[in-house]
Order: sequence, then C-alpha cells, then structure tokens
Amino acid sequence: MSAKNETLTEQKQQELLQQYDQESSYRFLTGTMAKVVFFGLLAFSLYQIFATTIYPLPAQMHRSIHIGFGLVLIFLLFPATKKGRASGKVAWYDYILALLGFGVGAYWPLMYEEIVRRAGEINQMDLIVGALAVILVLEATRRSVGLPITIIAIAFLAYAYWGRQMPGFLIHRGVNLDNLVQSMFFTTEGILGTPIAVSSTFIFLFLLFGSFLVKTGVGQYFNDLAVSLAGKRTGGPAKVAIFSSALQGTISGSSVANVVTSGSFTIPMMKRLGYRREFAGGVEAAASTGGQLMPPIMGAAAFLMIEFIGIDYWTIAKAAAIPALLYFTGVWIMTHFEAKRTGLRGLSDEEIPDRKEVLKKIYLLLPIVAIVFFLSSGLSVMRAAIYGILTTILVGVLREDRFRKIYPIVFGAVFVLYLVYGFITAGPSVVQSLIVAAIVTIIVSYFFDGNFKESVDALVDGARTALAVVAATAAAGIIVGVVTKTGLGLKLANSLVSLANEQILLTLFFTMIAAIILGMGSPTTANYVITSTIAAPAIILLGVADLPAHLFVFYFGIVADITPPVALAAFAAAGIASGEPIRTGLNAAKIAIAAFIIPYMFVLQPQLLMIDTTILELIWILFTAVAGMIAIGAGLIGYWYRKVYWPERLFAVAGGLTLIYPGTYSDVIGLSAFAILLALQFFLKRNEVGVPEIKAKA
Repeated sequence: MSAKNETLTEQKQQELLQQYDQESSYRFLTGTMAKVVFFGLLAFSLYQIFATTIYPLPAQMHRSIHIGFGLVLIFLLFPATKKGRASGKVAWYDYILALLGFGVGAYWPLMYEEIVRRAGEINQMDLIVGALAVILVLEATRRSVGLPITIIAIAFLAYAYWGRQMPGFLIHRGVNLDNLVQSMFFTTEGILGTPIAVSSTFIFLFLLFGSFLVKTGVGQYFNDLAVSLAGKRTGGPAKVAIFSSALQGTISGSSVANVVTSGSFTIPMMKRLGYRREFAGGVEAAASTGGQLMPPIMGAAAFLMIEFIGIDYWTIAKAAAIPALLYFTGVWIMTHFEAKRTGLRGLSDEEIPDRKEVLKKIYLLLPIVAIVFFLSSGLSVMRAAIYGILTTILVGVLREDRFRKIYPIVFGAVFVLYLVYGFITAGPSVVQSLIVAAIVTIIVSYFFDGNFKESVDALVDGARTALAVVAATAAAGIIVGVVTKTGLGLKLANSLVSLANEQILLTLFFTMIAAIILGMGSPTTANYVITSTIAAPAIILLGVADLPAHLFVFYFGIVADITPPVALAAFAAAGIASGEPIRTGLNAAKIAIAAFIIPYMFVLQPQLLMIDTTILELIWILFTAVAGMIAIGAGLIGYWYRKVYWPERLFAVAGGLTLIYPGTYSDVIGLSAFAILLALQFFLKRNEVGVPEIKAKA
C-alpha cells in the first residue's frame, strides 16, 4: 500500500479538526444561507484589502467594522452547541445575534463624528451598545475559540468591577459599569485596542497569504519535498513529518491544523513502518507545534510583537530563526535515536517520489522566498503581504499543468515596457514593474484557465480562518484593557518576582508554568496576548530585554499544545494514530524537550537571538547547544551508537544541560562529559549491532 493511499480522507480530517480545534467547528450550510455566508466571507476579505491598502479608514471605525464582520459571520457559521453543528441549520436566535453584531459593527462608522466630538463622554445609547459589544464578543469567542480564553476574559472583567473586594495585593479601587464599558468599547485600550488593530491589518492579510498558498498546492508539495529529501533516512517517515511540519507552519496559524494537515499523511506511514502509535503521534504533534515557532509567519504572533514591543517585523523573525532551527534539530535528534534504538528503516525506493519531478516544482516555494525578501527589504508588513499574495497567484498561474507560452511572453513584455516607462518618467521601480506585470498576467490567465474561481475560494477560506482570530483578539483586548485600567500586570509581575526571591532562574521557571497554563486551549494569537500581558513583565522586571522576554512566554504558550493534561495538538495526533491521548502528549513533550530548554538559553544568552553578537560567538553557542541536545537526546531515548544504560543516561542529561547553560566553565565541563560519553559509546560498544530491522506491515 502506498503512503498516498493511506492518507486520511478530507472528511476524516475535518472531523478531527472539529473535535480538537474549536476554530474549525463551524456548520456546513446548504442552500440560500450557504450563499449568503459565502458572499459575506468574500466581502470581508475584499473590504480588508480595500481598507488596508487603498482607502484607510480612521482606526476605531475600521476596527469596529472588522469586529462587525466577524460577529455576524461567527453567529451564522458557529453554532451555540455541538448539536447545532450537526444539524447544519442556523437557529432563530443566531439570526438575532448576527443582527445585533451588525449593529455593534456599524455603530462607530455611523456615530463617529458625534463620539469624537463628545471626547470620552458616553450617553445611554453608547452604554447599551458597548455592553452589548462585550457580551457578543464573549459569546462569539466561546463558540469559535473555546471556553478557556472566554473564562479568563470574564474573570478579568469581574476583577475590574469588584476590585475593592479583592484580597491582598490584588485590591484596587474598582471600576464602575460606565467606566468599564467606556474603556472596553470607546477607547483604544479595550476591544478596539492593539490586538484587534493587528488582527484587522497584518494578521488578516497574512492569513489570506496562507490561504492562497494552500490553493496553489504548496501544502502537498511540502509533503512530496520532505519525502524525497528525508524519506530514505533512518526512521524516514518521522523525519518526513519534521521536515513537512516545519514548512507547514508557514501557511497555518494553528498547531492542531498542522497536525491534521501533515499528520494525515505522515502518521499512517510511520505506523506502517513499525513506529508505536503514541510515538508516531508524538513526533507529528511536536513537529507541527514547532511550525508555530518557525519564521516567517510564526502563528501570526510576531505581528502582535511589533505593536507590543515596538520593533520591526524583520528583527523579530531574524531573532526567532536560530531558536526555531534548534527546536527542529532537537526533535530530529530524538526521532533519529528512537529509530536507531528500535531498528526502524526508511522508505523504499518505490515509496519515494521521483526527486527530479519534485525538484521541477521547486518554483512553488517562490512565494515563501518572496515574502522573506519583501519583509527584509524594508517594505511595510502590509505591503509585503499584498505582494506575497500577488506572487502566490502568479505561481498558481505558472503551475506545470497550466503553463502556457503566452504567460511568460505577456509577463516579460509588460515588465520590460513598464520598466522602460519607469526609466523615462523616473517613476515606477523594478518591484512595481514586476507587480504590474504579475497583475496583467493574472488577468490574462483568468480568460484562459479560470484562475478566478481559485482566487475567490482563497479569499473566502482566508476570511473563514480569520473569524476565530477576530474573536480571540477582541477577547484578548478585554484582558489587556483590564490590565491597563487596574495595573494588574505589574502587580502580578512583582508578586512572581517576590515569590522567586528575585532569582532569575526561579522567575523564569514560575513564568514558564504560568505561560503553559494560560496557553492551554488558546489559539496562538490569544495565548501570546495573555502571556505577554501577564507573565512577560515579571522577566522584564529583572532586567531582561523585551524581545527575549516576549519570545520566552510565546514559546511556552505554544508548548502548551503538547503539554498534558490539555495538549490539543497531541490529542489530535492521537486521534489520527488511534493512540492513547495522554501517552501521546507525554511522548510529544519528551520529543520536544528542546522547546523547554531553548527559551532559557536565549534569555540567559541573548546572542542566540542575534543580539549584540559576532559570527564566531554565534557559531560557538550553536555548537555547544547542538552538542548538548545530542547528549540529552541520547540520555532520554537510551540510545546513541549503542544502548545507553541508566548511569550513562543520567550522566548524558547532566552533561547536556551543562553544555546548554551559558558560560565558559559550564562549556568546559559539558564538553568533557560529551567527550567521555562519545568515547564510551565507541570503545565499549558491544558486539550486538542492535534490534533487527522492523519490516513493513502487510
């Protein structure tokens, strides 16, 4: 049986997504309502492109319309209960809620001049609309994102209102209802604050970029490329999962979605070649979760960091690159040692796609290369996203099955003519000429190959994906608004530092626990907003720079997806592998042990983020880090070049941690331990080669 035939059906993938990913638990509508929602989603995407690139609106007006679109579509698509999802029909009360959502979204645009003229004073109608906005946002979040973030937002509102009744350091003077509603909906510190600002600009456009990538077939190409490059290696299927999932992270904003997309292909393949169910699921969950840490997209949280810490996107992506590569190196090492320990082979020649055929389609990666180029060239993030979308459409036009001689001729002719025009008039640049040529080529392709339908579908799918982000960032705005209004963030930070007795390692440990708990069951964008607001200030109080502190809590918010007891990515992988969920989560956490170590490394040694460092210094840090992860991997798995016995395993883990901890003395001790272990592996290697190779199941 080929790997392709084992891939889960689209229906099964959707069932798993609906079971483990709240963002995918929408109704499948039919008839007139299906068309209404389809055109509503299309209008949402077109509005976003128009308002962010062509005709920008005032901030409050644009954000309010963004929320209005989200509320209307969420109440029409996401049912109040699981039974409602099964029926596929919109309940009568959902029509009312959608209508109220439309009213909330339209209130700011209709009343903009009057609200601004009143300069913060709110009347009775404002109070009603603002309170309604909070209630609708909470219900929309519950439906599309889940209970955890909804409960946290409600708890923060309660804390703001009943501040005088709070115990100890949590006490504050309290916020009355009028002031609470005003701050939540009539300032830019609540629902209309920074999180929704980023959702309504950067995040939406990059979600569209990911949607267009999917339509070009890039996701399947990632799998083919991964199989051709890594499939024949020791434990090939697991390494395919790692490679594929690292790439999938560039087009998905969800660990669970990554698991289902790539895991439906890789997990059955791993099981067939002899991997234990829980280990196969753990590998995929660990790799897919790491996709959220991989630039350039990083689960869209990088765009929130731009606003929260005030640095440009390229600096964030560059800083995150080496930790992400170290993460996947760690996962690769763990799976390699497990494959050697159990004698698992790679794929056969018949199971590997023709490498030449795969490499012929390497142009499908052009949009990812282009988006990195645009972001690094100094373009604004929004413009880079638009150019990335245009590049993706152009790649779709030039796919092998649609390639026509007319397209390169049209593209080349328009490019040359527009470039000549630019030289004559000192107007259009080379980049602008490329964009104009791409647009003209795309328009021509619509007449010949019908690419128009694919583009429309991408716009609709992108808007559907964005709905949960709209709800999550609006709810996160409530949390941020309360923290700003009450000063809770600083109070929690001071208490955390005090609990750790101002010790940096203890503070990091307590912050890690807080970030994991707060990140459980929350999507990437929401868990970053929560953890960066509540947990990151504790680290910053001890003198750690903003970027390492924010990346620290971001990492552990993501790691919550594979940390039992609420490990949604691992549970989804267990559903595909038919394994035991908690055991799968434990395997995923063990395989992704690097994720629990790397954040400590870059906080204690910011050079890892390419901050104030030299090339030689960076090479040395990477060398000791990788050596440390090899030692830790051998200790945890129990195999290196031969079986590693318990005394050696403890010695290996201790030596690896010493290598990873920054400092000259720790490096010398760690390298000495590493050399001793290596010598033991070679010189005391037993006659037995290992476990006989496990043959493929029939």
